[in-house]
Amino acid sequence: MREEIAAMREAMAAMAARIDTLEAELAETEARADAASARAGEAAAAATAATAAAATVAADAAKGPTVAFKGAPEFKGEGGWRFKPHGRLQYDAGFVSVPSSTGRADGFGSEVRRARLGVSGDMPGGIGYKFEVDFAGNEVNVTDALVTYRAGASEFTVGQFNNFQSLEELTSSLNTSFIERAAFTDAFGFERRLGAAAQFKGKHMLVQAGLFTDNVNDQSNQNWGADARVVAMPDIGSAKLHLGASVHYADLEAGSAVRYRQRPLVHFTDERFVNTGTLAAQGELGFGLESALIAGPFHAAAEGFWQQVDMPAGMADPTFFGGYAEVGYFLTSGDTRGYKDGKFDRTKPKNPVDAGGMGSLQFNLRYDRLDLSDAGIVGGTQNGYYASLVWKPTDYTMLLANYGRLEYSDAVHAEANGDRNYAADVFALRAQIDF
Repeated sequence: MREEIAAMREAMAAMAARIDTLEAELAETEARADAASARAGEAAAAATAATAAAATVAADAAKGPTVAFKGAPEFKGEGGWRFKPHGRLQYDAGFVSVPSSTGRADGFGSEVRRARLGVSGDMPGGIGYKFEVDFAGNEVNVTDALVTYRAGASEFTVGQFNNFQSLEELTSSLNTSFIERAAFTDAFGFERRLGAAAQFKGKHMLVQAGLFTDNVNDQSNQNWGADARVVAMPDIGSAKLHLGASVHYADLEAGSAVRYRQRPLVHFTDERFVNTGTLAAQGELGFGLESALIAGPFHAAAEGFWQQVDMPAGMADPTFFGGYAEVGYFLTSGDTRGYKDGKFDRTKPKNPVDAGGMGSLQFNLRYDRLDLSDAGIVGGTQNGYYASLVWKPTDYTMLLANYGRLEYSDAVHAEANGDRNYAADVFALRAQIDF
């Protein structure tokens, strides 16, 4: 009996040992199964991620360039590609009143002041371009036609573009506060010219210089010139200050002539009451000073420019002067005048009409002087007193109303009694849209 019990105990001990062995083997098998399952899950997740990434790449490739709308579609692609069509249309109308005894034409006038279409864009490697044509006046004229290369804070430009004279001249006609620029800019022949230039732009400093020939429509000749401009544009608290100076030199080929003259405020009349007549000239030398301040709704600007003519030997060299001073104020809350890269920029209404507001409304006053008499040349003096009201319903539309009182001394057209000192009144409206 005792032997049987001992054998039974021995059998039970062996069975317990076998059970422990089986449990250990089962635990190891389950651990291996869990590890295999985890590896399979990781592999599946990696495959899913790879599939999603491939799908994203494929979707991006299928999607192509991005398109933004800034008055017109602007296309952007990978690597620095950008392309944008643009244009502007400005229609002017108004009245000019001059003393009837001068015999000069006055009354109602109108014109399509500018009708431009163009394209601009960028290419990989810092290359940019712009080409624009104006169709106003039943003519086709190339305005901007240029290629740029940007390297950090420096930019190099080749082609036809504005040379570096005057804050007023370099500010786009879309962003001026009056229907026409200051009298001296047109009188002294500021315009786009073919050339090559470089500029350096820092946060508060701008330096520009270039060599130029003539406008593409005036080729070919041997005229050449050089222009340079320096601008300091510091921030004073929330205000922007602009201080600038420029120099202009032109060497004219033998037998050349210049003529300085100007219309009374508006372009749609061909009458000029200040005019030097044709002057034999070997060259020009000009100096300009600029200043401006933008502080919230208020802005002020003033410029002066002195143009000296290099006359033939034995003749005195006259120096003519032009300049202006203006102030402006937004009557609508939150609006301010735009400024960028050393010139006035687009005003963007805080509350445009498409968002339920009334747009921006700005009132401006200006004194504008042009003196074309010196060294025995009597071209006359024009003193203009101007007021304007500028309404911008949206970023890309504008209605502008101008009144001007122009007082003349030594005008080139005399009244019937011989008097050359008199005044003219001008009222004009502009409707403008751009994209």
